[in-house]
Amino acid sequence: MAQANAYPLSLQLISVSGADKLSYLHGQVTQDLNLLTDDNFLWAGHCSPKGKLWATLRLSKLNDSYLLLGSQAETDASCRELKKYGVFAKVDIEITHHQVIGILTDDMTHTCEQLGLTFAQEANACTFAGNNKALQLDSQRLLLIVEHGYTLPQGVALHTDPTPFEAASILAGEPQLGESSIDEYVPQMVNLQALGAISFKKGCYTGQETVARMRYLGKNKRALYIVKGQAEAHPQESELEIQLDGDNWRRAGKVIHQAYDSTSQDYYALAVMANDLTDASVLRGKTHPDVALAIQPLPYSLEDN
Repeated sequence: MAQANAYPLSLQLISVSGADKLSYLHGQVTQDLNLLTDDNFLWAGHCSPKGKLWATLRLSKLNDSYLLLGSQAETDASCRELKKYGVFAKVDIEITHHQVIGILTDDMTHTCEQLGLTFAQEANACTFAGNNKALQLDSQRLLLIVEHGYTLPQGVALHTDPTPFEAASILAGEPQLGESSIDEYVPQMVNLQALGAISFKKGCYTGQETVARMRYLGKNKRALYIVKGQAEAHPQESELEIQLDGDNWRRAGKVIHQAYDSTSQDYYALAVMANDLTDASVLRGKTHPDVALAIQPLPYSLEDN
């Protein structure tokens, strides 16, 4: 029996509309906006002039607007910066009132039928039930961007704890910045290039010089890693340590996103660390040194195409 589970997420959306929306947003994010259609979603980074990320975003189109999806910290920062320069263009920029629901399923075809979703061939986004948007992340995960009042169909179980979906997002290596990580990392440090989020062929955009230098001069020395371990309670880590030898440890990097499954006692995290670590590296939490952590395989390659 196919099983689909729904989880309310704390993600937030920015809507960008107006006559100059394409030209304005194209000059602000790392993605080539000309590649965005009604039938796809694309990852992008939004950077400061120094090339440091204000947000990692999933971009999509709904009606006559662009939607930028990220964490609340990311979208608050991104919206603030977009509005700062948007006064010089014909654009309307605002945080929307949509709800975001994550779907985990073991039968994508059946679940899409239940939800009334029809994806075109090779598409990963579609509009449904009026002004709602669905993004297909992979063979088991969907994101629903819905208006308030939307009701899930029977057969899709709604849960209050989003941990299973957040853990799946971490295991997919999808970056998400919290308040303490805003304006700290260049896009390649959180693997945005591996998600197709950076165009090296488009025209100028804010922070482009730094992003290009990381690619062509080999300046980047950090990457995003998936780590997993067991803990009796949520460790709430901010930093990780790596074992040098014996009982000698040093700082390994910073946790940018984490989730804890209290039932299985599994702890999942995304951490930015030196990009020369191996799967054999021995890691632990800084504030909870009894929590041993192991690097998990990334589901994508970090090699430049």
